[in-house]
Amino acid sequence: MTTTDVGKGGDRLAVDKGLKVGAIGLMSAVVIGVASTAPGYSLAAGLGFVTQEAGNQGPAIMWVAFLPMFFIAAAYYYMNRADPDCGTTFTWATRALGPRTGWIGGWGIIVADLVIMPSLAGIAGIYTFLLFDADGLANNKWWVLLAGLIFIFLMTLICVIGIELNARMQFFLLAAEIIVLVIFAGVAFYKIFSGEIAGSVDPQLEWLNPFAIDSSSALVGGLVIAIFLYWGWDTAVTINEETDDPAKTPGRAAVISTLVLIGIYLVVSIAAQGVQGADFLSANADDVLSATGNLVLGSPFDKLLIIAVLTSAAASTQTTILPAARSELSMAAHKAAPAWFGKVSPKYLTPTNATWFFGFFSMAWYAILTIVSEDVLGASIAAVGLMIAFYYGMTGYACVIYYRKFIFKSVKNFFFVGVAPLLGATSLTYIFVKASSDLAKDTDSYGSVGGLGLAFVVGIGLLLVGFPLMLAWWGVAPAFFRRGRDPHPHPAPDGTGAAVPRILDAGPILDRDLDDGKAPTAGNEHPGGE
Repeated sequence: MTTTDVGKGGDRLAVDKGLKVGAIGLMSAVVIGVASTAPGYSLAAGLGFVTQEAGNQGPAIMWVAFLPMFFIAAAYYYMNRADPDCGTTFTWATRALGPRTGWIGGWGIIVADLVIMPSLAGIAGIYTFLLFDADGLANNKWWVLLAGLIFIFLMTLICVIGIELNARMQFFLLAAEIIVLVIFAGVAFYKIFSGEIAGSVDPQLEWLNPFAIDSSSALVGGLVIAIFLYWGWDTAVTINEETDDPAKTPGRAAVISTLVLIGIYLVVSIAAQGVQGADFLSANADDVLSATGNLVLGSPFDKLLIIAVLTSAAASTQTTILPAARSELSMAAHKAAPAWFGKVSPKYLTPTNATWFFGFFSMAWYAILTIVSEDVLGASIAAVGLMIAFYYGMTGYACVIYYRKFIFKSVKNFFFVGVAPLLGATSLTYIFVKASSDLAKDTDSYGSVGGLGLAFVVGIGLLLVGFPLMLAWWGVAPAFFRRGRDPHPHPAPDGTGAAVPRILDAGPILDRDLDDGKAPTAGNEHPGGE
């Protein structure tokens, strides 16, 4: 690993991990950010569960969940300017909060990606069979498991071959997905208002009112699912070291991605609910778009929605493997994980070991969860919502603490570096705590283990596994855990006085002096830890 210049600015340095620098531009990064969220798959997998929690206020949940996502996107934007490292939360939390917190943040990313893979593969398997009218196979969990395992393997292979192939595929997959969703929504609104669908419900403004939701538990339950629907835009930042301007392009792509997503989710959720009402969506939670598509588009055009969900699941599976593998790569590069995970293919310039490891581990996890749960889809979505709230929230806190000396320097800093990340982080923390409590008591929805709800056991249990793993690695390679937080002063949010990131375990990074641009003296070093 070497420290080399990346980006157009010329004054930010990052650990050269052997990835292909400059392979991705802004448009490609936005496409990857939106495709990672997989709107078609997310709506198919999650919209019915949102209405189960919030009833007619499902669309309200969509815009309420957008707020913490947009606020945390601001944190990603500014933290990436300080250090465009593919480890994202792991790297930034290490710098702002200390190595132990950073390590658990990195583990949270990997766990979140792992937990959602069964849902992605399950949807891909079900919709593959539905595409060919093999409804019997689509309802057989063992055939769905087999199709899902093949699906994960193929997507892992594509991720190994290279980031540029991924980007080209994302353009095609996302374009097909959005076009079909727009057609579905447009035809649905036309048929709803013209009365061509028996039992349809005219959209109402009240659907957008979150205060009409019955209880705080229903609100939080819906938000946990909706957070999952938005999750994935941060992949645009995870590929920061492979973009043409690592310090700026990824953060911009993340913010743009969240804005695109709220438009898609509001329009499609309102259209889908208007087809037959919220109860119909709740009753068909496992295949919302397939059920509504048949009523809206009819045969054979309803197959378009099935294809959209399949392309969406393919896109999301690829872009779930990408951040997990790059988080492992970054942790290995900074000696917070075994060096084996840091191997990059000289031919494809991708983290081959980390990618294959995550792919095969995901296949094993999918098989295990299929055996122990009758509702793999619901349990996966609820559990991953906890993980997303955890590490997104950590990024928000890291941003506020990292830039704390600059928050009151300007109005822009106050709102976008201070208020927004803090609001995003605290709201996600509340959702994490409240949802954990509710899911622990819910032994009926997804099954139970030891008297606790399965979704709680999967989400919190896997997160807690990270602590003994961290302690074990601490004993093997303690150097990473001995470093303190970064020295002060930090680079300003606008990039002036830019930091010079170095390998984390090598000790405190060097910062340029904010006043005169001189290299720091020994007196600037900060010995503090967590």
